Amino acid sequence: MKTDIYERVTNKIIADLEQGELTWLKPWSAGSIEGKITKPLRHNGVPYSGINILMLWGASIEAGYLSPYWMTFKQAKELGAHVKKGERGNLVVYANTITKTEEQDDGSEEERKISFMKGYSVFNVEQIEGLAEHYYTKPKAIIDPARRIQHAEEFFASTGAEIRHGGNSAHYSGGSDHVQMPYFETFRSPQAYYATLAHELTHWTKHPKRLDREFGRKRWGDEGYAREELVAELGAAFLCADLELAPEPRADHAAYIQSWLKVLQNDKRAIFSAAAHAQRAADFLHGLQPVIEEVSNVA
Repeated sequence: MKTDIYERVTNKIIADLEQGELTWLKPWSAGSIEGKITKPLRHNGVPYSGINILMLWGASIEAGYLSPYWMTFKQAKELGAHVKKGERGNLVVYANTITKTEEQDDGSEEERKISFMKGYSVFNVEQIEGLAEHYYTKPKAIIDPARRIQHAEEFFASTGAEIRHGGNSAHYSGGSDHVQMPYFETFRSPQAYYATLAHELTHWTKHPKRLDREFGRKRWGDEGYAREELVAELGAAFLCADLELAPEPRADHAAYIQSWLKVLQNDKRAIFSAAAHAQRAADFLHGLQPVIEEVSNVA
C-alpha cells in the first residue's frame, strides 16, 4: 500500500515536470480560481497540510474545481448530502506512528515506534449534491495588485529576518544569515515579489539556530541543492496560499526542473519529504507572528 501511494503521487508530479509544468503553480497559471489560491479544506474548514495540498491542488486543476472543500463519502452522507453517481474520489494520505512493546531476549520489554501511512478517498464538493450553500460559494477576487499588500508586508516583517534590498539577485546568504532581494519596484508584480520573498525566507528557516535543515549539499546544482530548492519552492507555494496571494512563476523555475526530475525519479519518497519540510518551514514562519489577544467585554 505504501509503495503504491508513493509511486502514484510521485509519478503524477514527474509527469507534470516532464511537460515543463509545476503541479503547485498550476492553480495560479490556470486562472480557474479567480485570481487566488487557497489550501484545500476539509469538510469542517480545517486546511490539509504537506503532500495532501499538492495532491488535491493537482486534482482540482485537472477537473476544474473551484471549491477548496473536500470530504469523504461518509462525511457527505452525515451532512445529509450524497456523492453524484459515477464520481470517483481522489487520494489523500494519513501518516502516523504506533507504539509496539516487544519482549527482549533478557525478558525486558522495549517500546518501538512504527511509522505507517494509509490512503483514503475524498470528493470535492462539486462532486456532491445536497450540501449547505456555503460549500459551493466561489472565491472572491484578491485585493488590488497595483500596490504593496499590507498583510503580506506585516507577515514577512514579523519573522524578524534581516531582509536587504538592492542588486538583481534574490538569495539567502547563510554566512551572514540574511535574505537579499532586488527592490520591490523591479518586480513584474507585487505577487512576484512576495512569492520570491517567501521562497527565500523558506531557505532562511534552514539555519542551524532555526530548523537546522541540511541535505548534504556540496556544490551548486547537486542533489542536496535540488532537494533544498524543492523545499523552498513548496514552502513559497504554501505561504502564498496562506496569505491569499497569486504569485507569478519565477523566471528560473525551468532551470530546476531537470534536477528535480532526477531527485524524484531516484527516490519515490522525496516529494513527501520535501512537502513535510516545507510545511514545517511555513509553520515556523507562522509561529513568529505576533499573538493577537482577544479583548473581553466583561466589566
